[in-house]
Amino acid sequence: QVQLVESGGGLVQAGGSLRLSCAASGRTFSSNAMGWFRQAPGKEREFVAAITWSGGSRYYADAVKGRFTISSDNAKNTVYLQMNSLKPEDTAVYYCAGDPRGRLRPFRPEYWGQGTQVTVSS
Repeated sequence: QVQLVESGGGLVQAGGSLRLSCAASGRTFSSNAMGWFRQAPGKEREFVAAITWSGGSRYYADAVKGRFTISSDNAKNTVYLQMNSLKPEDTAVYYCAGDPRGRLRPFRPEYWGQGTQVTVSS
C-alpha cells in the first residue's frame, strides 16, 4: 500500500508561482507513474501532468503546458509540480496520484493523496 501526502498549496496572485510536493511512502515502486490531477468547485477532476519515476517521460494537459513542470526525486520518494504564470482558472484542489502500471497515456491512478488547495487571485 502506498501513501501520498501533498503540500505546498496556498494563495497566490495571478502571474505568481507555487511548487507542490507529493511525498510517497509505503510500498513505492520505481516502475510506477506519478502525476497530478485537479478539481475546481463544480467541475470534474481533470488531469494536469504525469511522470515516470525515472523522470524520463513526462506528459502534460494542454491547459498547463509551458507553465507547469513535473519532476521527481527518487531518493526522497517525492514528486513535484512547479506552477508558474498562474491564472485564476488554475484555482482548484490539486491531488497527487499514482498508477502502478507505469503508463502516462493513459494515466489511470489507483491511489491518491488527500489534496492541497491552490487559490489564484486576480
